[in-house]
Amino acid sequence: MLRSPKDFFRPLAIGAPEPWREIPAKPSRMIHFLPVVTPKLAERIPDILKQVDVLLGNFEDAIALDQKEAAREGFIQAVKDNDFGDVGCWARVNALDSPWFLDDVTRLVSEIGDRLDVLMLPKVLGAQDIHYIDRLLAQLEARAGVKRPIMVHAILETGGGVAQVEEIALASPRMQGMSFGPADLAASRRMKTTRVGGGHPSYLVRNDPDPANPEAARLTAQQDPWHYSIARMVDACVNAGIYPYYGPFGDISDAQGCEDQFRSSFLLGCVGAWSLHPSQIEIARKVFSPDPVEVKFAKRILDAMPDGSGVVMLDGKMQDDATWKQAKVIWDLAVMIAKRDPQMAQQYGIEG
Repeated sequence: MLRSPKDFFRPLAIGAPEPWREIPAKPSRMIHFLPVVTPKLAERIPDILKQVDVLLGNFEDAIALDQKEAAREGFIQAVKDNDFGDVGCWARVNALDSPWFLDDVTRLVSEIGDRLDVLMLPKVLGAQDIHYIDRLLAQLEARAGVKRPIMVHAILETGGGVAQVEEIALASPRMQGMSFGPADLAASRRMKTTRVGGGHPSYLVRNDPDPANPEAARLTAQQDPWHYSIARMVDACVNAGIYPYYGPFGDISDAQGCEDQFRSSFLLGCVGAWSLHPSQIEIARKVFSPDPVEVKFAKRILDAMPDGSGVVMLDGKMQDDATWKQAKVIWDLAVMIAKRDPQMAQQYGIEG
């Protein structure tokens, strides 16, 4: 759908708030998933809010069919009962083709629309899905008197979505970012794996035989089946001025594998990942916070090249405008994290 640039930042419904011109930048190292289906789970929220950057109410996958409404209403009540402060308030609704989607969105906007930051939309197939929810949210915001537009976050978990990732990223000023969903994407592509993220022992490369000893064991290395898709998602998000995230790592017992998957995504450009279990919160916090040694070296580069031009030598390494830009990315992220994380602020030597 082609739209005039003049109309892109006008509300899609009379009385709706003016669309975002720039997506707010704030730490979102971990998007912690919580299905608020019982009072016991709701009781955990005050403590969780002290640990995470984003708390998300989950209504979709992993929620039993007879608990869909309970998860939605439980999260709505939890938002009313708790002060989220600067923690992001997100919700993952059911898919567009589900019987719960419309009630999910209607209830969220009418009950907590002024407190909900981001609505996460699963199984996005193309820009048309974003256009639909863009208009629907504007209508509901206008009716509820919401003053700040709710942002939209797309989950990239179908082959069709990957094929149209650039169009999805640019579909609306509401777009906050995208998450990579390896499980549903694997099913969509007919990949032969039941793992949720991480590598696979059969997806590997093998050394050539040793000519001097053809029968000798040949070394193998496990490969990353997600590298291309995550990198493409990152490029699409950067182009649109929105944020890319890694999604779930399903093996809760494999902390090392989780950290490796998160770190690979971080190095590729992702700003955060999902935490499905409390044990993954600290992993995401560790991985998606820049290393203090790199932060301090980045600051040295910026101090040595205040305007980002020219060339200097630091510790025998040449620094120019390209490395200045890299250093600025690391330093700006560290400053942002330090404002909400006193422990990291101390390690960085930055006043929070």
